[in-house]
Amino acid sequence: MNIKSSSSHKNQEPENSVLYIVGTPIGNLNDLSTRALNILKNVSLIACEDTRQTKKIMSRYEFSNNLISFNKYNSQNKIPKIVNDLNSGKSIALVSDAGMPSICDPGEDLVKNVRFCGISIVCIPGPCAAITALVSSGLPSSKFTFEGFLPKKKSEREKILIEISKNDKTTIIYESPHRLRRLLNELKIYCGGEREIEVSRELTKKFEEHIGNNIDNVIEFFREKEIIGEITMVIKGIKKGKDLKINKSDLKKELSELINAGLSLSAASKYIAKKSGLKKSEVYNLN
Repeated sequence: MNIKSSSSHKNQEPENSVLYIVGTPIGNLNDLSTRALNILKNVSLIACEDTRQTKKIMSRYEFSNNLISFNKYNSQNKIPKIVNDLNSGKSIALVSDAGMPSICDPGEDLVKNVRFCGISIVCIPGPCAAITALVSSGLPSSKFTFEGFLPKKKSEREKILIEISKNDKTTIIYESPHRLRRLLNELKIYCGGEREIEVSRELTKKFEEHIGNNIDNVIEFFREKEIIGEITMVIKGIKKGKDLKINKSDLKKELSELINAGLSLSAASKYIAKKSGLKKSEVYNLN
């Protein structure tokens, strides 16, 4: 096994042929660390998800550097060039629009390829919306599941929503503002309106907001409100060992809600049966 080390953690100057994974602010530009700033100033070039976002940091801290775009649209074409630049002795910083690269962005593929090629990688830790929302929520934070953005495909999305409904760990989800209401209504169907939740928006910014209590209350809060800013949701898990069986009146109500949300009677019955431990035919006949 080949082991590569770097002394860059001992000093602040970037080294040749090193990929630096640099955490950047999730809203408040004052959250950029001194170490991250020095790396961004002195690497050979910065690979950024959106050059416009990185230029805001450069403007705020009054420095310039070479920028290349690296995003989900061009990542597969850019990875070979970045690897070649690293092999030729360049130092490169990878940044996302906000927070830590490789989380819900194509940085994950770049890091995997760079590591496969035996090139040194150094992470410069920084802010992360998921952790910021989690520790601010007051919900259990020692064990948690991070789902990122839920898939759009119905079958894949349903599978994860079922997993969340049965998870005894806290779940963290990212969502865009224009899809928030849809996700909240789905969570109500799968988890119940009383499930504890906190929705955080505009984290670290002037209008930072944490809306909590339970799913029903959060739905009501956003019913007539304009939703802006990136969203991070923290959902409490079920109590470990809790009996998931519910009475037939509740089952019938949930079955009706699932059907009204667009599921077929068969699919809704199958889901409730799996969740409650009853036979599918028993749930089906409640309709």
